[in-house]
Amino acid sequence: MTTQQTDSTPLAGTIALVAGATRGAGRAVAVQLGAAGATVYVTGRTTRDRVSEVGRPGETIEQTAELVTEAGGEGIAVRVDHLVPDEVRALVARIDRERGRLDVLVNSLWGGDHLLRFGVKMWDTDLDAGLRMLDLGIRSHAITSRCALPLMIRRPGALVVEMTDGTAEYNTRFRENFFYDLAKTNPIRMAFALSEDLKDVGGTAVAVTPGFLRSEEMLDAFGVREDNWREGAKKDPHFAIAESPVYVGRAVAALAADPGRARWNGQSLSSGQLAKVYGFTDADGSRPDAWGYFLDVVHGGKNATADDYR
Repeated sequence: MTTQQTDSTPLAGTIALVAGATRGAGRAVAVQLGAAGATVYVTGRTTRDRVSEVGRPGETIEQTAELVTEAGGEGIAVRVDHLVPDEVRALVARIDRERGRLDVLVNSLWGGDHLLRFGVKMWDTDLDAGLRMLDLGIRSHAITSRCALPLMIRRPGALVVEMTDGTAEYNTRFRENFFYDLAKTNPIRMAFALSEDLKDVGGTAVAVTPGFLRSEEMLDAFGVREDNWREGAKKDPHFAIAESPVYVGRAVAALAADPGRARWNGQSLSSGQLAKVYGFTDADGSRPDAWGYFLDVVHGGKNATADDYR
């Protein structure tokens, strides 16, 4: 049975996998794909019965799947450790068995913030913690793409989205921690490399970054909620440019629904950049351009405020 696409559900009939959808950008991307009509397999390591090393038991893949379904799609939660190839292969085999196709892969795997210490020299960083960040931010992405792409390329039009932090332009700057720098610049290069492999089979690979993301963890760090998030600017004035996870979710959904998305193949994209092209807004109706703000104002010395970039 084929699901009929409409203007409000342009992804009806689309099968997506959001790897790393427990919270933050991954959860928002899954929900917005669902809102556009997609069937979304959501994976992660925290379930209602089992908590990952991140240690946030209130955020689970089951919750994400329910939010996808409530938004209008179909959410399917599968616990997967994407550093275990056999678990990823089993996931892909299940998708093949149940749906016979996979159209969109979003590699939003991370979960390394609890290991991160900014301002610490590479040689003073705990080596196990540093290597774990590389595993979580790079190796997991490579394993997932390698396992999923044989199913994806059966049909033309496959889309791989490498989620990261920072655009290619911004990430020419040191990201204040050796291992984090590698973990967040490598997905940009992975998208470029995948774009070369995919272009001959009609596929597209891109890197996408949110701006200053008001994830659940970030809100907690600033001691605010989504309904009073602007109070966080008292702690850090740059928080005034922050965006909700909805924004990057809408960015990926718009990209997935664009029949001409191959024009972006291999590029590094941001939520603010894509908002200008596709016309969507953040949850509050604004269009924050965080990376423009950081490049122009914070690093470039331009006399402007965050509101000028919303």
